[in-house]
Amino acid sequence: MPRLALNWADLGREMVAWERSLARGLAALRDNPPPNPLPGGSARTLLRQCGKARLFRYTPLQQDVQRVPTLIVYGLVNRPSMADLQPDRSLVRALLALGVDVHLIEWEDPTALDRQRGLNEYINHDLAACVDWLAAAGPINMMGICQGGTFGLCYAALNPARVRNLVLTVTPVDFHTPEDLLSHLLRAVDIERLGEQNLRGDALNSLFLALKPYRLLHQKYVGLVEQMTDPAALALFLRMEKWIFDSPDLAGLALQEFARDFYRDNALWRGRLRLGGQRVALARLTMPVLNVYARADHLVPPASSRGLAAKIGSTDYQEVEVPGGHIGIYVGSARSVVARSIGQWLAQRSAL
Repeated sequence: MPRLALNWADLGREMVAWERSLARGLAALRDNPPPNPLPGGSARTLLRQCGKARLFRYTPLQQDVQRVPTLIVYGLVNRPSMADLQPDRSLVRALLALGVDVHLIEWEDPTALDRQRGLNEYINHDLAACVDWLAAAGPINMMGICQGGTFGLCYAALNPARVRNLVLTVTPVDFHTPEDLLSHLLRAVDIERLGEQNLRGDALNSLFLALKPYRLLHQKYVGLVEQMTDPAALALFLRMEKWIFDSPDLAGLALQEFARDFYRDNALWRGRLRLGGQRVALARLTMPVLNVYARADHLVPPASSRGLAAKIGSTDYQEVEVPGGHIGIYVGSARSVVARSIGQWLAQRSAL
Protein backbone atom coordinates (compact mmCIF):
# COMPACT_ATOMS: atom_id res chain seq x y z
CA MET A 1 0.00 0.00 0.00
CA PRO A 2 1.49 3.41 -0.95
CA ARG A 3 2.26 5.80 1.87
CA LEU A 4 0.16 8.92 2.26
CA ALA A 5 2.39 11.93 1.72
CA LEU A 6 1.38 14.99 3.74
CA ASN A 7 2.68 18.51 3.36
CA TRP A 8 2.51 19.65 6.96
CA ALA A 9 3.03 23.31 6.07
CA ASP A 10 0.07 23.31 3.68
CA LEU A 11 -2.06 21.38 6.16
CA GLY A 12 -1.25 23.89 8.88
CA ARG A 13 -2.21 26.82 6.65
CA GLU A 14 -5.53 25.14 5.78
CA MET A 15 -6.33 24.57 9.44
CA VAL A 16 -5.55 28.18 10.33
CA ALA A 17 -7.70 29.44 7.44
CA TRP A 18 -10.60 27.18 8.50
CA GLU A 19 -10.37 28.34 12.11
CA ARG A 20 -10.44 31.97 10.98
CA SER A 21 -13.51 31.26 8.84
CA LEU A 22 -15.18 29.61 11.82
CA ALA A 23 -14.37 32.62 14.02
CA ARG A 24 -15.84 35.03 11.46
CA GLY A 25 -18.93 32.88 11.16
CA LEU A 26 -19.51 32.68 14.89
CA ALA A 27 -19.07 36.44 15.19
CA ALA A 28 -21.62 36.95 12.40
CA LEU A 29 -24.08 34.66 14.18
CA ARG A 30 -23.60 36.59 17.41
CA ASP A 31 -24.21 39.97 15.77
CA ASN A 32 -26.88 38.85 13.27
CA PRO A 33 -28.79 35.79 14.52
CA PRO A 34 -30.49 33.85 11.72
CA PRO A 35 -34.24 34.20 11.13
CA ASN A 36 -36.78 31.67 12.25
CA PRO A 37 -36.03 28.54 10.21
CA LEU A 38 -39.71 27.75 9.70
CA PRO A 39 -40.62 27.91 6.00
CA GLY A 40 -42.76 30.79 4.81
CA GLY A 41 -44.97 28.74 2.54
CA SER A 42 -47.28 29.86 -0.25
CA ALA A 43 -50.85 30.83 0.62
CA ARG A 44 -53.22 27.87 0.63
CA THR A 45 -56.68 26.83 1.80
CA LEU A 46 -57.74 23.59 3.46
CA LEU A 47 -60.50 22.13 1.30
CA ARG A 48 -61.26 18.81 2.92
CA GLN A 49 -60.18 16.21 5.47
CA CYS A 50 -60.13 12.68 4.03
CA GLY A 51 -59.13 10.20 6.72
CA LYS A 52 -55.47 10.91 7.49
CA ALA A 53 -55.13 13.19 4.45
CA ARG A 54 -55.67 16.95 4.36
CA LEU A 55 -56.44 18.31 0.91
CA PHE A 56 -55.18 21.85 0.23
CA ARG A 57 -55.50 24.24 -2.69
CA TYR A 58 -52.80 26.86 -3.25
CA THR A 59 -53.89 30.39 -4.10
CA PRO A 60 -53.26 30.97 -7.83
CA LEU A 61 -50.67 33.55 -8.83
CA GLN A 62 -52.07 33.98 -12.35
CA GLN A 63 -55.51 34.98 -13.60
CA ASP A 64 -55.25 32.45 -16.42
CA VAL A 65 -55.20 29.10 -14.57
CA GLN A 66 -55.22 25.66 -16.17
CA ARG A 67 -58.75 24.31 -16.00
CA VAL A 68 -57.69 20.81 -14.95
CA PRO A 69 -56.58 20.76 -11.28
CA THR A 70 -53.23 19.18 -10.42
CA LEU A 71 -52.94 17.16 -7.21
CA ILE A 72 -49.48 16.74 -5.68
CA VAL A 73 -49.19 13.44 -3.80
CA TYR A 74 -46.38 13.37 -1.26
CA GLY A 75 -45.07 10.33 0.57
CA LEU A 76 -45.38 9.40 4.23
CA VAL A 77 -41.68 9.64 5.09
CA ASN A 78 -41.16 13.45 5.06
CA ARG A 79 -43.10 16.72 5.22
CA PRO A 80 -44.25 18.23 1.90
CA SER A 81 -42.87 21.64 2.96
CA MET A 82 -39.76 20.74 0.96
CA ALA A 83 -41.74 21.50 -2.21
CA ASP A 84 -42.53 25.01 -0.88
CA LEU A 85 -39.50 25.77 1.26
CA GLN A 86 -39.27 29.55 0.75
CA PRO A 87 -40.43 31.93 -2.02
CA ASP A 88 -37.23 31.71 -4.07
CA ARG A 89 -36.83 27.95 -3.50
CA SER A 90 -40.35 26.69 -4.14
CA LEU A 91 -41.46 24.21 -6.78
CA VAL A 92 -45.07 24.95 -5.81
CA ARG A 93 -44.64 28.69 -6.38
CA ALA A 94 -42.89 28.04 -9.70
CA LEU A 95 -45.81 25.89 -10.87
CA LEU A 96 -48.33 28.50 -9.70
CA ALA A 97 -46.45 31.14 -11.70
CA LEU A 98 -46.94 28.96 -14.80
CA GLY A 99 -50.70 28.81 -14.27
CA VAL A 100 -50.91 25.32 -12.78
CA ASP A 101 -53.88 24.89 -10.41
CA VAL A 102 -51.91 23.29 -7.56
CA HIS A 103 -53.48 21.11 -4.89
CA LEU A 104 -51.61 19.00 -2.35
CA ILE A 105 -52.21 16.15 0.06
CA GLU A 106 -50.59 16.50 3.48
CA TRP A 107 -50.65 13.36 5.62
CA GLU A 108 -51.39 13.53 9.32
CA ASP A 109 -48.95 11.86 11.70
CA PRO A 110 -50.07 8.38 12.77
CA THR A 111 -51.13 7.76 16.35
CA ALA A 112 -50.64 4.54 18.30
CA LEU A 113 -54.12 3.53 17.12
CA ASP A 114 -52.91 3.72 13.49
CA ARG A 115 -50.30 0.99 13.90
CA GLN A 116 -52.40 -1.41 11.81
CA ARG A 117 -53.11 1.18 9.11
CA GLY A 118 -51.86 -0.22 5.82
CA LEU A 119 -51.21 1.05 2.31
CA ASN A 120 -54.74 0.14 1.23
CA GLU A 121 -56.16 2.66 3.71
CA TYR A 122 -53.77 5.40 2.58
CA ILE A 123 -54.20 4.83 -1.17
CA ASN A 124 -57.63 3.29 -1.77
CA HIS A 125 -59.39 5.19 1.02
CA ASP A 126 -57.75 8.54 1.83
CA LEU A 127 -56.08 9.37 -1.50
CA ALA A 128 -59.11 8.05 -3.37
CA ALA A 129 -61.47 10.21 -1.30
CA CYS A 130 -59.44 13.34 -2.09
CA VAL A 131 -59.47 12.53 -5.79
CA ASP A 132 -63.21 11.79 -5.74
CA TRP A 133 -63.91 15.21 -4.27
CA LEU A 134 -61.48 17.05 -6.56
CA ALA A 135 -62.53 15.16 -9.70
CA ALA A 136 -66.25 15.97 -9.42
CA ALA A 137 -66.02 17.84 -12.75
CA GLY A 138 -63.83 15.28 -14.48
CA PRO A 139 -60.42 13.55 -14.36
CA ILE A 140 -57.56 15.41 -12.68
CA ASN A 141 -53.82 15.73 -13.18
CA MET A 142 -51.80 13.87 -10.58
CA MET A 143 -48.19 14.65 -9.66
CA GLY A 144 -46.26 12.36 -7.34
CA ILE A 145 -43.07 13.08 -5.39
CA CYS A 146 -40.84 10.11 -4.47
CA GLN A 147 -42.92 7.62 -2.44
CA GLY A 148 -45.96 9.76 -3.25
CA GLY A 149 -45.27 9.05 -6.92
CA THR A 150 -45.39 5.33 -6.19
CA PHE A 151 -48.73 5.88 -4.43
CA GLY A 152 -49.90 7.83 -7.48
CA LEU A 153 -48.84 5.01 -9.79
CA CYS A 154 -50.86 2.52 -7.75
CA TYR A 155 -53.94 4.73 -7.63
CA ALA A 156 -53.80 5.60 -11.35
CA ALA A 157 -53.34 1.94 -12.33
CA LEU A 158 -56.41 1.00 -10.29
CA ASN A 159 -58.45 4.05 -11.41
CA PRO A 160 -57.18 5.10 -14.86
CA ALA A 161 -60.40 6.94 -15.72
CA ARG A 162 -59.87 9.35 -12.79
CA VAL A 163 -56.39 10.55 -13.83
CA ARG A 164 -56.09 12.62 -16.97
CA ASN A 165 -52.31 13.14 -16.87
CA LEU A 166 -49.75 11.58 -14.54
CA VAL A 167 -46.50 13.32 -13.55
CA LEU A 168 -43.85 11.46 -11.57
CA THR A 169 -40.78 13.02 -9.97
CA VAL A 170 -37.91 10.94 -8.50
CA THR A 171 -40.35 8.05 -8.21
CA PRO A 172 -39.09 4.52 -7.53
CA VAL A 173 -40.65 1.87 -9.77
CA ASP A 174 -38.10 -0.93 -10.13
CA PHE A 175 -36.84 -1.43 -6.59
CA HIS A 176 -34.12 -3.96 -7.47
CA THR A 177 -31.73 -1.93 -9.60
CA PRO A 178 -28.04 -2.49 -8.70
CA GLU A 179 -27.44 1.11 -7.59
CA ASP A 180 -30.34 1.15 -5.09
CA LEU A 181 -28.52 1.31 -1.73
CA LEU A 182 -31.73 1.66 0.28
CA SER A 183 -33.13 -1.47 -1.34
CA HIS A 184 -30.02 -3.46 -0.43
CA LEU A 185 -30.27 -2.28 3.18
CA LEU A 186 -33.98 -2.98 3.57
CA ARG A 187 -33.65 -6.45 2.11
CA ALA A 188 -31.38 -7.26 5.08
CA VAL A 189 -33.94 -6.02 7.64
CA ASP A 190 -36.31 -8.29 9.59
CA ILE A 191 -39.36 -6.92 7.78
CA GLU A 192 -41.87 -8.97 9.72
CA ARG A 193 -41.00 -7.06 12.90
CA LEU A 194 -41.51 -3.64 11.28
CA GLY A 195 -45.27 -3.92 11.74
CA GLU A 196 -45.13 -4.41 15.50
CA GLN A 197 -45.26 -0.68 16.22
CA ASN A 198 -45.02 2.70 14.54
CA LEU A 199 -41.51 3.69 13.50
CA ARG A 200 -40.14 6.95 14.86
CA GLY A 201 -39.20 9.49 12.21
CA ASP A 202 -35.73 10.01 13.64
CA ALA A 203 -35.00 6.29 13.27
CA LEU A 204 -35.81 6.42 9.57
CA ASN A 205 -33.69 9.56 9.27
CA SER A 206 -30.74 7.63 10.66
CA LEU A 207 -31.19 5.04 7.91
CA PHE A 208 -31.24 7.69 5.19
CA LEU A 209 -28.15 9.42 6.60
CA ALA A 210 -26.30 6.10 6.76
CA LEU A 211 -26.51 5.79 2.97
CA LYS A 212 -24.00 8.65 2.54
CA PRO A 213 -22.52 9.21 6.00
CA TYR A 214 -19.51 11.33 5.02
CA ARG A 215 -21.50 13.66 2.79
CA LEU A 216 -24.55 13.98 5.06
CA LEU A 217 -22.99 13.80 8.52
CA HIS A 218 -19.64 15.53 8.06
CA GLN A 219 -18.96 17.29 4.80
CA LYS A 220 -22.03 19.52 4.78
CA TYR A 221 -21.31 20.84 8.28
CA VAL A 222 -17.71 21.60 7.37
CA GLY A 223 -19.03 23.48 4.35
CA LEU A 224 -21.44 25.38 6.59
CA VAL A 225 -18.50 27.35 7.99
CA GLU A 226 -18.14 29.14 4.65
CA GLN A 227 -21.86 30.04 4.64
CA MET A 228 -22.18 31.39 8.16
CA THR A 229 -21.41 34.98 7.13
CA ASP A 230 -24.09 34.86 4.38
CA PRO A 231 -27.51 35.37 6.08
CA ALA A 232 -29.50 34.10 3.08
CA ALA A 233 -27.39 30.96 2.68
CA LEU A 234 -27.51 30.28 6.42
CA ALA A 235 -31.30 30.70 6.56
CA LEU A 236 -31.71 28.24 3.67
CA PHE A 237 -29.38 25.76 5.39
CA LEU A 238 -31.38 25.95 8.63
CA ARG A 239 -34.69 25.50 6.80
CA MET A 240 -33.34 22.42 5.08
CA GLU A 241 -32.03 21.06 8.38
CA LYS A 242 -35.42 21.60 10.02
CA TRP A 243 -37.14 19.77 7.17
CA ILE A 244 -34.66 16.87 7.25
CA PHE A 245 -34.94 16.31 11.00
CA ASP A 246 -38.69 16.89 11.27
CA SER A 247 -39.72 13.58 9.75
CA PRO A 248 -43.06 12.12 10.88
CA ASP A 249 -43.51 8.73 12.46
CA LEU A 250 -44.66 5.94 10.15
CA ALA A 251 -47.60 3.62 10.71
CA GLY A 252 -46.18 0.17 11.42
CA LEU A 253 -48.24 -1.86 8.96
CA ALA A 254 -47.85 0.65 6.10
CA LEU A 255 -44.08 0.66 6.59
CA GLN A 256 -43.94 -3.12 6.74
CA GLU A 257 -46.00 -3.46 3.55
CA PHE A 258 -43.92 -0.91 1.65
CA ALA A 259 -40.65 -2.55 2.73
CA ARG A 260 -41.90 -6.05 1.95
CA ASP A 261 -43.99 -5.59 -1.20
CA PHE A 262 -41.92 -2.91 -2.91
CA TYR A 263 -38.34 -3.15 -1.66
CA ARG A 264 -38.04 -6.84 -0.87
CA ASP A 265 -40.40 -8.42 -3.41
CA ASN A 266 -40.41 -5.69 -6.11
CA ALA A 267 -44.08 -6.62 -6.53
CA LEU A 268 -45.15 -3.40 -8.30
CA TRP A 269 -42.61 -3.75 -11.11
CA ARG A 270 -43.17 -7.51 -11.38
CA GLY A 271 -46.94 -7.12 -11.63
CA ARG A 272 -47.66 -9.01 -8.40
CA LEU A 273 -48.78 -6.17 -6.14
CA ARG A 274 -52.31 -6.31 -4.74
CA LEU A 275 -54.12 -3.54 -2.87
CA GLY A 276 -57.57 -4.10 -1.41
CA GLY A 277 -57.82 -7.38 -3.27
CA GLN A 278 -57.07 -5.78 -6.66
CA ARG A 279 -53.94 -6.39 -8.73
CA VAL A 280 -52.00 -3.23 -9.55
CA ALA A 281 -51.12 -3.59 -13.24
CA LEU A 282 -48.87 -0.85 -14.62
CA ALA A 283 -50.07 -1.77 -18.11
CA ARG A 284 -53.36 -0.06 -17.19
CA LEU A 285 -51.54 3.29 -17.16
CA THR A 286 -52.80 4.45 -20.54
CA MET A 287 -52.96 8.17 -19.75
CA PRO A 288 -50.08 10.52 -20.72
CA VAL A 289 -47.15 10.09 -18.32
CA LEU A 290 -44.23 12.43 -17.64
CA ASN A 291 -41.39 10.81 -15.68
CA VAL A 292 -38.84 13.24 -14.16
CA TYR A 293 -35.75 11.82 -12.45
CA ALA A 294 -32.52 13.21 -10.99
CA ARG A 295 -29.20 12.27 -12.55
CA ALA A 296 -27.32 12.12 -9.21
CA ASP A 297 -30.11 10.65 -7.07
CA HIS A 298 -28.72 8.32 -4.38
CA LEU A 299 -32.14 7.41 -2.92
CA VAL A 300 -34.00 6.70 -6.17
CA PRO A 301 -31.43 5.82 -8.85
CA PRO A 302 -32.38 6.89 -12.40
CA ALA A 303 -32.65 3.26 -13.46
CA SER A 304 -35.34 2.70 -10.84
CA SER A 305 -37.51 5.47 -12.29
CA ARG A 306 -36.78 4.57 -15.91
CA GLY A 307 -37.96 1.03 -15.24
CA LEU A 308 -41.51 2.31 -15.75
CA ALA A 309 -41.07 2.63 -19.53
CA ALA A 310 -41.11 -1.12 -20.11
CA LYS A 311 -44.27 -1.69 -18.06
CA ILE A 312 -46.89 0.95 -18.85
CA GLY A 313 -49.52 0.90 -21.59
CA SER A 314 -49.38 4.61 -22.46
CA THR A 315 -48.40 5.71 -25.96
CA ASP A 316 -47.72 9.22 -24.63
CA TYR A 317 -44.73 8.70 -22.35
CA GLN A 318 -41.87 11.14 -21.81
CA GLU A 319 -38.79 11.09 -19.57
CA VAL A 320 -36.87 14.16 -18.38
CA GLU A 321 -33.46 13.80 -16.77
CA VAL A 322 -32.57 16.71 -14.50
CA PRO A 323 -29.10 17.44 -13.09
CA GLY A 324 -28.93 17.25 -9.33
CA GLY A 325 -29.81 14.97 -6.46
CA HIS A 326 -32.98 13.67 -4.84
CA ILE A 327 -33.80 16.91 -3.01
CA GLY A 328 -31.73 19.34 -5.05
CA ILE A 329 -34.09 19.23 -8.01
CA TYR A 330 -36.76 20.85 -5.81
CA VAL A 331 -34.71 23.43 -3.91
CA GLY A 332 -31.64 23.88 -6.11
CA SER A 333 -31.11 25.60 -9.44
CA ALA A 334 -32.67 22.68 -11.31
CA ARG A 335 -36.13 23.39 -9.85
CA SER A 336 -36.85 25.91 -12.62
CA VAL A 337 -36.17 23.19 -15.22
CA VAL A 338 -38.44 20.81 -13.34
CA ALA A 339 -41.25 23.35 -13.01
CA ARG A 340 -41.01 24.49 -16.63
CA SER A 341 -40.99 20.89 -17.93
CA ILE A 342 -44.04 19.99 -15.85
CA GLY A 343 -45.94 23.23 -16.49
CA GLN A 344 -45.50 23.13 -20.27
CA TRP A 345 -46.23 19.41 -20.48
CA LEU A 346 -49.46 19.81 -18.49
CA ALA A 347 -50.52 22.89 -20.44
CA GLN A 348 -50.26 20.98 -23.73
CA ARG A 349 -52.40 18.11 -22.45
CA SER A 350 -54.83 19.85 -20.10
CA ALA A 351 -56.16 21.95 -22.98
CA LEU A 352 -57.03 18.91 -25.10
